[in-house]
This record gives sequence, structure tokens and C-alpha cells, in this order.
Amino acid sequence: MNRQDGKTGLIARLRRPSAKYSLGALLLAGIVLGVILWGGFNTALEATNTEAFCISCHEMRDNVYPEYQETIHYSNRTGVRATCPDCHVPKDWTYKMIRKVQASKELWGKIVGTIDTREKFEAKRLELARNEWARMKAADSRECRNCHSLESMKSESQKQRARKQHQMAVEDNLTCIDCHKGIAHHKPEGMTDEDEE
Repeated sequence: MNRQDGKTGLIARLRRPSAKYSLGALLLAGIVLGVILWGGFNTALEATNTEAFCISCHEMRDNVYPEYQETIHYSNRTGVRATCPDCHVPKDWTYKMIRKVQASKELWGKIVGTIDTREKFEAKRLELARNEWARMKAADSRECRNCHSLESMKSESQKQRARKQHQMAVEDNLTCIDCHKGIAHHKPEGMTDEDEE
């Protein structure tokens, strides 16, 4: 029997109705298997959506995490903390899946050592920041808006400058990242006037 005959035989057996098991048993087994696979997928997805996972590689732990620890998003008077996934991974499932696929590029960077030293990280920092700013702008700062919204702000409680800037943002149809670059991480060296806009 050659390899082609084996493939044909397997396909034929898969198409044939089962003589041993009822349709109900096969359906039940399929549902149970589906639940197990979906549960495993969802568990893995959620495990990769934690701050602990994000800083498990030294590139993040040693470079951007210490900067984040200096910000109000890490420690503040109310004790509310925004973690890495809160800002970098959408909550909506469809957008989350798209972001996870995009983030798989980061795994390749980890394998080949694109930013595995402080020097390499700093050399690519502006490019990485521009990519993230563009992603956030294209999404209308969706992740920021999970916690912040202009409609919910008490403008009378803001300092005059902030109140004026937020009003201008509404009028000019700006999004959070347009003005808040460097809110959770240091701004990269070499930024241009265009980066600051």
C-alpha cells in the first residue's frame, strides 16, 4: 500500500458513518472536546494578558517597566492601577485577537534578539513608540477610553490649563495619545516636531 492509498483510505473512513457510536455520542464528544479546547485557548489568552506575563521577558522588565512604576498609572492616591494590558491590549474580543496576532511579531523579535540589550532597545525605541502611537491613534485611544472619557471628566475640578486643553481636544477631534505621549513611559530621544503633534 502506498502513501496515497493510505490518505484516500483515511478520508473514506472519516466520511463513513460510524457503526459503533451513535450520532448523539459523537455530537456530545464533539461538544465536550470543543469546550475543552476553547477553555484551554481562553486560559492561555488570559495568561498572556497579565502584567506578570508582559514583564517576564527582561526587555520589558528592564526597560519600560521601571519607567511605568514612576507614573500615576502605577501608584496614585486612589490605588487604581492600569497594567500593561490595560493600555496595550483592547478589551473587545475581536480587537484583542487582532492585537494578539500583531504582537506575535514581538515573539520573533525576542527569538532573534532585536532589542535584547539596553543599547538595542534604545536604538529602536523611537520606532517602537511611533508604532504604538500610530496604533493608539488609529483606534481613537480605545484603551485609554476604557478608563477615561471626556464626557465623564469634571472639568471644573481640573486645572485651567488641562480644562482648556481638553476643550480644544474636543473641538479639534483629537484623541488621548495626541497630547499624552510619555504618560506611562519616557519619551524616546530623537523625537521630531511631528512626533510631538
